[in-house]
Amino acid sequence: MTRLNRRGLLKTGVAAGVLAATGLPIRAQTRGGKLTAGLSGANTSDSWDSRTHSDLFMIACAQGAVFDSLTEIRADGSLVGELAENWEATPDAKTWTFNLRQGVTFHNGKPFGADDVIASLQMHLGEESKSAAKPIVENIVEMTKMGDHQVQLTLNAGNADLPYLLSDYHILMYPAGQIDEAIANGIGTGLYQVQSFDPGVRMVATRYPDHYKGDDAGFFDEIEYIAINDNTARMNALMTGQVDAVNRIDFKTESLLRANPQLSIQEVTGNQHYIFPMLTNVAPFTDVNVRRALKYGINRQELVDKILLGHGKVGNDSPIGPANQYYNADMEQLEYDPDQAKYWLQQAGMDSLNIDLSASSAAFEGAVDAAQLFQASASAGGININVIQEPADGYWSNVWLKKPFCASYWSGRATEDWMFSTAYEEGVPWNDSQWGSEDSARFQELLIMARAELDSDKRREQYYEMQQILRDDGGVLVPMFANYVQALNNRIATPETVGNLWQMDNARMAERWWAA
Repeated sequence: MTRLNRRGLLKTGVAAGVLAATGLPIRAQTRGGKLTAGLSGANTSDSWDSRTHSDLFMIACAQGAVFDSLTEIRADGSLVGELAENWEATPDAKTWTFNLRQGVTFHNGKPFGADDVIASLQMHLGEESKSAAKPIVENIVEMTKMGDHQVQLTLNAGNADLPYLLSDYHILMYPAGQIDEAIANGIGTGLYQVQSFDPGVRMVATRYPDHYKGDDAGFFDEIEYIAINDNTARMNALMTGQVDAVNRIDFKTESLLRANPQLSIQEVTGNQHYIFPMLTNVAPFTDVNVRRALKYGINRQELVDKILLGHGKVGNDSPIGPANQYYNADMEQLEYDPDQAKYWLQQAGMDSLNIDLSASSAAFEGAVDAAQLFQASASAGGININVIQEPADGYWSNVWLKKPFCASYWSGRATEDWMFSTAYEEGVPWNDSQWGSEDSARFQELLIMARAELDSDKRREQYYEMQQILRDDGGVLVPMFANYVQALNNRIATPETVGNLWQMDNARMAERWWAA
């Protein structure tokens, strides 16, 4: 991933226009045909309300096809405007002015403009808001319409990452005054217009005529996304030609996929991490000594070897990965040590620990097996884990954020503040360990400081310290970073550079891929 100087983001001009909307130099791609993809991460509760999106299926349907955001992260990790043409900020990165694209229409014919931006941002606010983007948007204290195609956003404190944050897949643009209708019917400004949508089952969309991205993106005439949460069924659908592409290949059947001359496998290294979050406001996880015992009770290398089959690397209980600018690669690695696990249990006043761990393939492929490996390694340290296999459907609504200890995953984020403010800032909706100032007031203090710090060296020191706090005391076990491994039929072509922020080319395969 390209590492950008955040100061360089303060003013982005029309130079980005020499690149196609795919984020690659303009080149000839074949237009026409259909893309059929089998994707995991679907739920019967899915909708076009981006505030609720949490997994690949709806990210690909919404931001990846039907809707747009103000900014877009290209496949190489750099940032370009999407519905925002360019932007600039005051030197303190506190007041941002975005110039919007003109001539853009929603799929119902309504012109896009400043009112839509303000209405779409305000969706995420309010005491009752459960949006994962609420921590981003609530830092905007004033939204001002400067003209039909210009908005000014004033923050409560400087944030050099704001243009990156506005590419979040939750922050989609909806038509002002018609938001309920747009959520009901999937009305966006994206490259593809909804033809049918059956939540948790499938979505069909066709190329929107005369789209503002022109001929440089959206090469298929039609896309069909089929929800296939079951791993075996998804692999079979690809091997029998029912679908052209799938996410999350089953490593156990990888050799079969590679043996098929009609199929290709993509492997992309990014910041995706497989985790075991524990609610730090629920006993016994309120005790930092218990959390430390668990950190020494998990054999990270064994998980990488047996679950990822080498398609990844060992994690160190921090969500900041090798694709981040301020990744602390020199931080001492936590190692499996049953004696240390026993020691920290003793510090907690315990001879042994009995806990439940919920897991499902919805969290990540092999999550149940990973939990059972954790169960075996932890037992040597006096930790007795009862693995509960949960159903895949409804896992994110019934287990995650509700059960005290479970399996989960994160795709990672392009910037450190984006990752921390989404999952580790006190009180945010997706803080899956309920990590807060009672756990580490210093961490929460550093989070605010680093967000407004424009000096890169100072920012690095702050983010390094935050990573170490999480490694030592955090409520999330991050045993492994997992590569994105996906497969596709050779009748589908892709750019040489495939995005590593989310699965399936940042979930934008409908925009960036084409019929071979």
